[in-house]
Amino acid sequence: MDSPASPTATADAALRTPVRITLKLMATLTDYLPPPRQGHQMALEIPPGTTIQDVVERFRLPWKLVHLVLVDGVYIDPDQRDVRVLRDGETLAIWPPVAGG
Repeated sequence: MDSPASPTATADAALRTPVRITLKLMATLTDYLPPPRQGHQMALEIPPGTTIQDVVERFRLPWKLVHLVLVDGVYIDPDQRDVRVLRDGETLAIWPPVAGG
């Protein structure tokens, strides 16, 4: 008879299960997306516990170009980007500074 998974085994499995997010890089940042991509976005698998800063560093985005950051449409302050952990199903969108006239 199979016994139910222990809470520890279930937690360990959750820690190994990749998190799936959508990464959207806008305007000139699109050039930093590797193939395969669809326009300005791509599906991305990341390890559990990955922060916004981890994604920025993974794609080698210059910090001076990481201006507006949204997760599921919610603005993330610069002082929270190194601690905000991304969760399964979320969309991370990053815009560079924009000049208008």
